[in-house]
Amino acid sequence: MLSDRMNEALCQQANRELYSSYLYLSMSYYFESIDMLGFAHWMRLQAAEELVHTMKMLDYVAGSGGRARMLAVEAPQFSWSSPLQAFQHVWDHERTVTGLILALVRVAEEEKDAATGQFLEWYVKEQVEEEESSDGVLIQVKAAGEDRSALVEADRKLGERRFKFPSRWGFECIDDIDLTAFLMGSILSNCWQPSIEPSIPNLALSAWKRTSAF
Repeated sequence: MLSDRMNEALCQQANRELYSSYLYLSMSYYFESIDMLGFAHWMRLQAAEELVHTMKMLDYVAGSGGRARMLAVEAPQFSWSSPLQAFQHVWDHERTVTGLILALVRVAEEEKDAATGQFLEWYVKEQVEEEESSDGVLIQVKAAGEDRSALVEADRKLGERRFKFPSRWGFECIDDIDLTAFLMGSILSNCWQPSIEPSIPNLALSAWKRTSAF
């Protein structure tokens, strides 16, 4: 059973993870607006990944006898002066999130909540990966500088990113499912199995499978 303090701290962090999803989706649309579709693709998958982080944490709260609460999400920034500024924002943001996760680990220690401490180890490891990933992209964009052809090549490479959605929500697909479909999958989790078409009307299939190159 979660203490009230631990319950509240986890819900607050879930809210921050959801804000991260909002932020990266906002960045995705920014990159679409400047025709950098590879960067937009990378950000869209990043947004989906942050949504996974949100749901995983709230699922833990609910499954541990706590009360999962959805909190208001702050509106994210929607414009940046350049791709470099946007990816610098990503790097800074991930470092902030790492600090928040480590603070949450300390709360678990103070509450003598070993189970939650163990659960949070996944997030600690995930943040190591997130910082490495964002640092790698930032290095690429910095290296491109004002060289348009180098920036286009970096955009192309990031457009190759793939993300495997977890089977916890009932399906496993890689790159051709967008964030809307992921939300649908979280609700209609019993409708999807790998290699089997979802048992929903054909009209909705476009929301499950992206047919465009993006």
